[in-house]
Amino acid sequence: MKVRGKHAILSFVLLVTGFILAVSYELTNERQAELNPGYEREWRHEDQLRSQIIMEQTANLKLQEDLRTYQAEIRALEEDLSMQDEEQEVLTANLLEDLERLRKLVGNVEVKGPGIEISLEDASYVPEGANVNDYIVHEVHIQEVVHELYVSGAEAIAVNGYRLSHQSYIQCAGPVIMVDGNVSQAPFVITAIGDSEKLEASLGIIGGVKDKLLNDEISVRVQRKDVIKLDPYLTERG
Repeated sequence: MKVRGKHAILSFVLLVTGFILAVSYELTNERQAELNPGYEREWRHEDQLRSQIIMEQTANLKLQEDLRTYQAEIRALEEDLSMQDEEQEVLTANLLEDLERLRKLVGNVEVKGPGIEISLEDASYVPEGANVNDYIVHEVHIQEVVHELYVSGAEAIAVNGYRLSHQSYIQCAGPVIMVDGNVSQAPFVITAIGDSEKLEASLGIIGGVKDKLLNDEISVRVQRKDVIKLDPYLTERG
């Protein structure tokens, strides 16, 4: 195939044109670099800043999650402490109530309130030839009444005005009764502070203390009282 003159000229023109474009592109890049010498450096710096911002945002999200977790734990602890405080208050109130009740039982404090009064008297009639001792009030009769009253929730008890304590003793001494060494004669009045209805009902149970006293020919009288006042045991002892 023969190469014609116009083909050779066209090829030369294309070659020169390509060379000119290449040189122009190179010159353009060099010119851009001369005009903006920090362009590439700024781009890299901005890229680093963007990466740093993304990392800080991720860290902030993690911290927020941790904060919510800690706040939930704090609320749980506060609720537990609040419950413990309430339980402690209830426990303290119960202890104080028990302490006050013990003080009343041992007779260390004055006690005032509703209650009942039980009068025990010797039998008004003794059959001829009968043993008189079988028709009078003995220590065991008083002890049974006192025990039943304590079991039924009596807060304080006195016998003929003598306040009883946890160390009190009741014993016969011939025709009289000794209450902690204090002579007491019939009729014997046992005073008890507490729920009057409950105390009276406990004595009146069928086959209970009252029935036993009546079977022993003891005269029994029970009265409810709106207000009874008993002085401390130590005051009475002087």
